[in-house]
Amino acid sequence: MSIYDTLNKEQKQAVTTVDGPVLLLAGAGSGKTRALTHRIAYLIGEMGVKPWNILAITFTNKAAGEMRERVDDLVGFGADQIWVSTFHAACMRILRRHIDRLGFDTGFAIYDTDDQKAVVKNICKRLDIDTKTYRERALLGAISSAKDKLIGVREYELGAAGDMSRSVYARVYREYQETLQKSNALDFDDIIVKTVELFKSCPEILDHYQERFRYIMVDEYQDTNIAQFELIRLLADKYRNLCVVGDDDQSIYRFRGANIRNILDFEKYFPEATVIKLEQNYRSTQYILDAANAVISNNTGRKDKALWTDRGAGNRIRFRQFDNAYEEAEYIADDVARKVKKEGAHYKDCAVLYRTNAQARLLEERMIMEGIPYNVVGGTNFYSRMEVKDILSYLKTIDNGRDEVAVRRIVNIPRRGIGAATLDKLEDYAQLHDISLYDAMRQADDIMGLGRTAAKIRPFVNLIEGFRERLSDPDTAGRPSVAQLIREIVEKIGYAEYLQDYDDNDEDRMENVDELITKAAAYGETHEEESLTEFLEEVALVADIDNVDSSEDRVLLMTLHSAKGLEFPSVYLAGMEDGLFPSFMTIVSEDPEEVEEERRLAYVGITRAMNDLTLTYAKTRMVRGETQYNAVSRFVREIPTELMDNTVPERRRPEEKLFSGLQTGADSRPKAFVRPRATAEPDRPFIARGIGSLNALAGISKGAPVREPGELDYGTGDRVAHVKYGEGTVVKVEREPRDYKVTVNFDKAGNKIMYASFAKLKRV
Repeated sequence: MSIYDTLNKEQKQAVTTVDGPVLLLAGAGSGKTRALTHRIAYLIGEMGVKPWNILAITFTNKAAGEMRERVDDLVGFGADQIWVSTFHAACMRILRRHIDRLGFDTGFAIYDTDDQKAVVKNICKRLDIDTKTYRERALLGAISSAKDKLIGVREYELGAAGDMSRSVYARVYREYQETLQKSNALDFDDIIVKTVELFKSCPEILDHYQERFRYIMVDEYQDTNIAQFELIRLLADKYRNLCVVGDDDQSIYRFRGANIRNILDFEKYFPEATVIKLEQNYRSTQYILDAANAVISNNTGRKDKALWTDRGAGNRIRFRQFDNAYEEAEYIADDVARKVKKEGAHYKDCAVLYRTNAQARLLEERMIMEGIPYNVVGGTNFYSRMEVKDILSYLKTIDNGRDEVAVRRIVNIPRRGIGAATLDKLEDYAQLHDISLYDAMRQADDIMGLGRTAAKIRPFVNLIEGFRERLSDPDTAGRPSVAQLIREIVEKIGYAEYLQDYDDNDEDRMENVDELITKAAAYGETHEEESLTEFLEEVALVADIDNVDSSEDRVLLMTLHSAKGLEFPSVYLAGMEDGLFPSFMTIVSEDPEEVEEERRLAYVGITRAMNDLTLTYAKTRMVRGETQYNAVSRFVREIPTELMDNTVPERRRPEEKLFSGLQTGADSRPKAFVRPRATAEPDRPFIARGIGSLNALAGISKGAPVREPGELDYGTGDRVAHVKYGEGTVVKVEREPRDYKVTVNFDKAGNKIMYASFAKLKRV
């Protein structure tokens, strides 16, 4: 039997349509990876395509690893010559060979988020920019957004002309790029942007890779941004054998720059494209798929498709509502325990998904109280931990002395008495002589004004130079492995003793350092020739979701964004409330694209479930110390009643009672689902009941009374201040039955629409 006989009709069409552009619309759980890997096997086995002429790109290391394993199993000999990697990894391979054409050394460093923040913080200090007015996070966000759209410094400056606020952003953008160039470093956005720049400025290099990659496949195409689209367009422009696989209904990374138009307008850029839909789902039961189809059908910006399965109807969608978030968390923990004890499930079969990270706290507390093992995905990344970053900064400095952020981090780890004034003098000297900070340290004895401080710098320089000499030993037998190098660093700087003086968590921190050594040792076992640069590159490209260990028997708690690409027998979607999911700001923004993005996120959450899906809703929830009353999420109400095992309260007009049970004092849940109230806990805050339910639709908190006409102390044209957005001018005030809807044009954040009692605007 042929390996292609196991494919369904649409998958076979996707595998055998190899000439010209192909748009493969692959719904959730429809076997897209199977289709892609068999397509690669078909190209090589049936079409005679050379393995090195194939490029397959996806977004995460985990997805790339899974694809690589399947390709190896299907293709066998020659599979190692196929490029199967993430966008960033593929671009890194290209830049390591050719980035010198753009004025960088091929041993460039990669700056993570913390490194970027350190650079911007230093720039703001140098340019005397008030970080209370211009937040570092906002500055970095603007720079990243510009790069995603391939807007360079000069173009950004032209666009900012005449706008004082944007001109500040432009100055920081220029300084930021110049600092990275000086440090021989790239951030994650640059990895894509610089590859596009390389291809456009060096036609012969582009032609080389166009010839190399005659057949290109891109997974998760709906998540690509403008820069990634341009990269793929350039590579595929010569032979146009491009197959993109994606699902517009799962495009949920708009906040990261993902452009859904890339997939929706694919036929516009490639009019000769063949469009194939994969709609048969192999993951979920039909009730779950019908719920997902019903929700996503409310979006207008999508390509029509409907998932179906031959797995049978399965269980109905469970909907549970509670008085407060504490009871919600208690129910979820109890239900997980019940599944494990009475149904023979494993903890790892269950996942709790939520819209915001803040929801994890109560869920964690209940898991601990119930003795349920769990992991929170999206917590502190291993490579972002202080002790791990310290050692990595030593490695970066040894590998690339131009990395100013790394040098600044470790110059006083352990303490060497090198103060901020000394570093400022060194930096001034470095800028004056156009050299790196570390090179200035090497010349410390020649710098006027350092005096005796130069003697404190010398041992640090000698330490780094000593490690460099060890790595450049012509005798490979005497050259340390990366794991050995880390051990030597830890020993020579007395890092264990430093951690003992730092805080009481020194043992845990040293265990993380030991784990880094383990990672380095594993790297050494899989590479014949070890390279410190390559090791640092591998570490830098690891994402949070790549660290999820599916072998651990633990319940996973994670945001809906983190859950994309995963599947679980039992899924709990917690906090299904208007005002939380979708968020209050999304609702009042009146931007249909934002609501549609949130609905796609709900679709992703629903389709993570294989057998059981539970939606939970809390009538009251504490947010920023105040009790809020919210309506059931519109996404729950979009699921047909016949698919649910419980009745969902209808959303009523504002002047009507939202929940009759709250108004009368009775419990509004069907009696079959009334749970005995747990004994009150000493630290559990009092949750107000009954009052304020009329405010639920507006998302008004208990501490914010309904305003009557004349209560506002500001009006159209007045200047007001907001705790998050700063100052702005009131554009419009509209009275609604329960509150005032206020439109404000903020100086930095632009137009925002909000409810007065929620926004707490102050006249200035």
